[in-house]
Amino acid sequence: MVDYTKRPSSSGATPPPAGGAGAGAGGVSLSKVTLTKAAPSISLTKGGGASGQMRVRLTWNAKPDAGKSGGGFLKKLAAAGSKGIDLDLGALFELADGRKGVIQALGNQFGSLQQPPYVQLSGDDRTGGGGEELVVNLDQLPQIRRILVFAFIYEGVPAWDKADGVVTLYPQGAAPIEVKLDESSGSRMCAIALLEVAGNELKVRREVQYIQGAQDALDRAYGWGMDWTPGRK
Repeated sequence: MVDYTKRPSSSGATPPPAGGAGAGAGGVSLSKVTLTKAAPSISLTKGGGASGQMRVRLTWNAKPDAGKSGGGFLKKLAAAGSKGIDLDLGALFELADGRKGVIQALGNQFGSLQQPPYVQLSGDDRTGGGGEELVVNLDQLPQIRRILVFAFIYEGVPAWDKADGVVTLYPQGAAPIEVKLDESSGSRMCAIALLEVAGNELKVRREVQYIQGAQDALDRAYGWGMDWTPGRK
């Protein structure tokens, strides 16, 4: 039985490849790829990024300034007694043998890189300044069926367009892949990207689906079929 409640050590996160986060062989910078509604998917296998440890990083602005966000939004933030917008990065996973689960700070489900589920959350950032990061061990690709990356507004007014959220995937030896969370929605849950293994190919597909409800609603929307109980950080 794997213990998913153990917080990873500081060595769990993988540093950027030599030469920068988007560097290829010889430290040559690779162009960033942005997934959009018009171009929503990419094959990491064809792009040479389907091995090694892939970082999935979420950054956001926890306290939008008045000039950008407008007085109305800031009044709502103050009325809610919030310290700012706290986003949580997480992932639903399904392994090739049928095992399913969730990786998230809620319930201390931080995962593991070297044993199932081969996905690990680096920690929980309450400020947005440092961001949050998942790492996926793609050297274990045959053991993985699909991973759904999501973000949840744990605290603060649900306003994705004000939080400037961006998720960037850093596959080793390939260009960074960016997904922007800039649409207006009052939902707290957002399905961001789906990683699927079909045969020997790994594809990444932009989702950016804002879902009313929490993790159980996300589960139902994507047919994961797990049982859920309330939890707190």
